[in-house]
Amino acid sequence: MNFQRLWRVRKRYDHIDAEIRPRGAEWELRILRNGRRLLSWRFPDREAASAEATSRLRDLERSGWHTHW
Repeated sequence: MNFQRLWRVRKRYDHIDAEIRPRGAEWELRILRNGRRLLSWRFPDREAASAEATSRLRDLERSGWHTHW
């Protein structure tokens, strides 16, 4: 199964994406900048992975990034 994008933010000419997918009994969250993986984590369930992605999104918005799909 491919990753599903949860959100994208943009600033100037850069973009950051949060993507999620199941990995066996866990869920993997990836953060990519301009298509290159910066970080990834595994969580026991989708809700925990989504909550972390939302937290990261809020941090980026506070630092000047803008939501863009």
